[in-house]
Amino acid sequence: MANERNWAGNYTYGASELYVPDNVEQIQELVARSDKVKVIGTRHSFNGIADTEGSHLSLAKLNRIVGLDRENNTVTVEAGIRYGELCSYLHDNGYALHNLASLPHISVAGACATATHGSGDGNASLSAAVREMELVAANGETVKLRRGDPDGSFEGAVVGLGGLGVVTKLTLDLVPAFEVSQVVYENLPLAKLEPHVDAIYASGYSVSLFTNWQDAAINQVWVKRKLTDGAAAVSIEPELYGAKLATSPLHPVPGHPAHNCSEQMGVPGPWHERLAHFKMEFTPSAGEELQSEYFVPREQVYEAIAALADLRERIAPLLFVSEVRTIAADELWMSPCYMQRSAGIHFTWKRDWEAVQQVLPLIESKLEPFKARPHWAKLFTMEPSQVQAHYRMLPQFRELLARFDPEGKFRNAFLNRYIW
Repeated sequence: MANERNWAGNYTYGASELYVPDNVEQIQELVARSDKVKVIGTRHSFNGIADTEGSHLSLAKLNRIVGLDRENNTVTVEAGIRYGELCSYLHDNGYALHNLASLPHISVAGACATATHGSGDGNASLSAAVREMELVAANGETVKLRRGDPDGSFEGAVVGLGGLGVVTKLTLDLVPAFEVSQVVYENLPLAKLEPHVDAIYASGYSVSLFTNWQDAAINQVWVKRKLTDGAAAVSIEPELYGAKLATSPLHPVPGHPAHNCSEQMGVPGPWHERLAHFKMEFTPSAGEELQSEYFVPREQVYEAIAALADLRERIAPLLFVSEVRTIAADELWMSPCYMQRSAGIHFTWKRDWEAVQQVLPLIESKLEPFKARPHWAKLFTMEPSQVQAHYRMLPQFRELLARFDPEGKFRNAFLNRYIW
């Protein structure tokens, strides 16, 4: 396990060994005899949230679809399955998930544990689709939790940050399969964004704003529109509040080829081939990179963007691209969107941690008036007390962790710092 790194290559794990069990029974045996253990997923976290000084456990072999329940419109999957693999199966069976992240390459369990999200004013995070979950607790026993459990454990456990145990199965709510048409608009002036921000985010099922912060403008607006009532297409306006319709497919990062991006130009297609920004069969994003993201109240998204515009000269030289998306509220205790409609302001940085580390406190200071919450699995420099102050259910979450893992078997340096 020595020198194993995450997907981006910026983090080296400290685990002494890696196990890849074949079944739940092997997981139970491993957990029961381990002093320290942690699940490692598809390694798309940029910090130490999944690290351990003990044993790493990969669920790569637990990646099957357990069953499709057409009566209750749910699917049960093993925790190691990736979204790209699950989505094709669901679409072939006439179903869809309500939302997808920009990358289909991430595991279902890892995404839900860290409150990873997609986009859309009416679309809650991926975690919000979880109806039931099964995990192996610290004593090696399996525990099942369901939405509506009277003690509230479920709402605390879904975004569990890897601290409660090894999630082995998840049951997800489904919606009927649908078609999506995606178009991109270019060069939206910030002055046009201010009076029209709500209308722009309401213009599609999922809307993303991309900027490189070099000018007082949004470089690209990606609009994903849901096709309804058997419509073969939607009308495409040549302009969106001053932004012009792109004449060819684009990559979010200026200068990168668009062939690995999901289909654009208004061509209708299945939900799972449009809601993600990148195709499953291609290497995503820009390559070696760093990522940060902060969540602010949805109604203050323009004010937050305007505040960060003051830092353009500090941000732009270090950046590939920045994306701003909206997310509906949920009821999951440790979700950054807990009881709050939110906007996620995301930064894809060049891999220069020394320089990025200097600019993050400036960004966090600008976003402090908005009570910004960082993405759990990305890079931030906020003090633990500042992060904790934004989670009113944190005391209950600590109690839940202590109940499931009284000896701290699943604790690590990240949880000790930001939760305990």
